[in-house]
Amino acid sequence: MLVKVLSAAVYGIDAQIVEVEVDVTSHAKDIFHTVGLPDAVVKESTERIDAAIRNSGLPGPLSGKTTVNLAPAEFRKEGSGFELPMALGILGTAGILEQKNLLGWLVVGELSLDGKVRPVKGTLPIAMAARSAGIARVIVPERNASEAAVVEGIGVFPVVSLRQALDLLNATYEERPQPFVTDGRALLGAERRSPVDFAEVKGQLHAKRALEVATAGGHNLLMLGPPGSGKTMLAKRIPTILPTISFTEALETSKIHSVCGLLHGRGIVGQRPFRSPHHTISYAGLVGGGRIPRPGEVSLAHNGVLFLDELPEFQRHVLEVLRQPLEDQQLTISRASMSLTFPAKFMLVAAMNPCPCGYQNSRLKECRCSQKQIEHYRSRISGPLMDRIDIHVEVPEVKYEEISSRSRGDTSASIRRRVEAARAMQWERMSADQIYCNAQMGPAEIEKYCVLDPSGRTLMETAIRRWGFSARAYNRTLKVARTIADLEGSVSIQAQHLGEAIQYRVLDREMEMV
Repeated sequence: MLVKVLSAAVYGIDAQIVEVEVDVTSHAKDIFHTVGLPDAVVKESTERIDAAIRNSGLPGPLSGKTTVNLAPAEFRKEGSGFELPMALGILGTAGILEQKNLLGWLVVGELSLDGKVRPVKGTLPIAMAARSAGIARVIVPERNASEAAVVEGIGVFPVVSLRQALDLLNATYEERPQPFVTDGRALLGAERRSPVDFAEVKGQLHAKRALEVATAGGHNLLMLGPPGSGKTMLAKRIPTILPTISFTEALETSKIHSVCGLLHGRGIVGQRPFRSPHHTISYAGLVGGGRIPRPGEVSLAHNGVLFLDELPEFQRHVLEVLRQPLEDQQLTISRASMSLTFPAKFMLVAAMNPCPCGYQNSRLKECRCSQKQIEHYRSRISGPLMDRIDIHVEVPEVKYEEISSRSRGDTSASIRRRVEAARAMQWERMSADQIYCNAQMGPAEIEKYCVLDPSGRTLMETAIRRWGFSARAYNRTLKVARTIADLEGSVSIQAQHLGEAIQYRVLDREMEMV
């Protein structure tokens, strides 16, 4: 007897429909085979399925040879999400679930030994794939219901056990419960609240200004300062001043977090992500990897911020892989059997000490580092990578008068309003080119939108001769100047805008990066 159940497998951040075929034939002894390029997790699921059926008080298949085929067989299937559809297929061969009751349903879920249904990764892209394939209803684990229900146009039915899934499929239309419903946009609004605010940061007016410019144009940023000066505190508040995340952006980001199992029952990522990996992170952890590649930190930071604290402490070869996603806003991971592309549109924010001990030029402590140690420490960051960071800003120690002051600076909400106004100008100017912020401009757009007057050209020529800006640094300085002009509502780039942008580029020359 043959029974077919629709399920899905996740590849990269997208899902592909998989047909789970269960066939039982008479045989001298009981044999269970799973074919269709299953991985080890899928192969060992037979023991969990058998125990789940027995402990749910349900009859198993007729004795004989049971074959489960995961079609199409041309690509590898991995994960535990096939266990629930496989169990339902087996129950179908036992005659307690008819094939017609499975039409129009897609099923995913992991089984525990007592028949409970456990959550799985990637439910959001699976629901999107079901909608694209014209499948009207999906059965998902209860803890995955919120993320699946964010997808409009399909019915989501959460289950907590194998028996509940069986009863749901056997129920008539009148007996069937209503699908799980969630308002993704309302959920997005509830998720936007943040516990931190820029008004809490004392002093550091120059650094705050640099962060406002960076977020207004989507520019990458490096903060240089001694321990305790507030670099991490400032970085953690950057998402609060970035433009409010749109529903489309939230869905893109949520897909990635769903694949990595990071939604934790939430339906959607309602805030721009802030990812801060430790400096011991591996190459694969940062950009993604695996036999079937999974997203890394650069993709988890999509539409948000990737913060690298203690930048020189990261392994140099790990940092170098950032160069391509910083330019292309995506990265491609190739394997012998497949090639997957992950989105990586993030704002890079990095922080470092000026020297190994951290106190070079400090007013409070004496630096113990030799010039050779300082040069070696700073040389851990390559020149090409530094060229891809638009803004470099010093974050000095905070003075006592500033720490003890009871005055509060601009709130995150007020800064965000200025940032969003600048972004609106950028979109109005470059919407025909589908460019959302100044950091995304290429050479053609820079030539078109970053025209300098004679005084600006003289100033830029002086800066290039004095500090030896590379061609990339030249272009990035123009983009930053364009952003500063946008913050002031200026149609053209004035000399003062360019002068401020240039001061954000001199740090890499002062540090003599190689």
